[in-house]
Amino acid sequence: MKTFAKTLAAGTMLAASTVSAIAGSELFPGISTGIPLGAPLPEGVYVISIPSWGSRTTTPRTDVFASAPAWLIWSTPWTVFGGRLLLDTVTPYVDARVPGVIHRSGFANTLLDAQLKWALGDGFFGGIQAGVYLPAKNELNDIGVAHDWSAFQGIAAFSYLKDGWDLSSTFAFGTGHSALPGGDPAPAWFNVDLTATKKFGKFEVGAVAFGSADLDAPYAGYAKQSQFAVGGLVGYDFGPVNVQMKVTTDVYEKNYNGRDTRVWANLIIPLWNPSPAAGPVVAKN
Repeated sequence: MKTFAKTLAAGTMLAASTVSAIAGSELFPGISTGIPLGAPLPEGVYVISIPSWGSRTTTPRTDVFASAPAWLIWSTPWTVFGGRLLLDTVTPYVDARVPGVIHRSGFANTLLDAQLKWALGDGFFGGIQAGVYLPAKNELNDIGVAHDWSAFQGIAAFSYLKDGWDLSSTFAFGTGHSALPGGDPAPAWFNVDLTATKKFGKFEVGAVAFGSADLDAPYAGYAKQSQFAVGGLVGYDFGPVNVQMKVTTDVYEKNYNGRDTRVWANLIIPLWNPSPAAGPVVAKN
């Protein structure tokens, strides 16, 4: 029994040390790369699907499939303080595993979000967003990917879109939750996503980068995590659907116990746009 207890304790410690590489910012770091989040979408309803798969060089390795299966966005006909109002929601799906140690999957916290986006002139755009994550209760709570409490998120985004260029930056902040008896603690966090791409006809190529950092420690002894990753992007505009592929890899990490290499896709699909207003009827003689 003593041998079994020691083996169980060792396995628990190994799982705890490796799955810590899965936890982090509630908004998945790098998720907005390739997307000019500072600019308003034309009026209509859109869905953005962002699947990704990556492996982190922990011992043993940590594999994570993370996806925004259907990020639903409504670009409304209304403006507030001169900015276009957009409303959006998404429920991420995550499948995380440390082979031979632990496997968890399910839907993480649903985000309800509101955005204001302004055209600033000469190709410059800017926007702000505010959203709330709703509580979720499933096996992802075991590894700190889903939480059984609500949290706030704020975003500021800037984009330059001119002559085929997309130079965009997104800055996001999220609140965490301190440790409570039987609770599910998480730190406050900060993310930055960066994009620099150029379109040549229907093709798009360029570079992306992102970083994330914990801003506090939700309990005594917590090791704050941070990372920075760089990568490349290629895309093609098929007309009704715009597709981008990305590959990123960490060039720096702290307390993730390994560096992550990840393959991504962005699929932007317009579901509905209002019909253009009919022009005046001109009688011909």
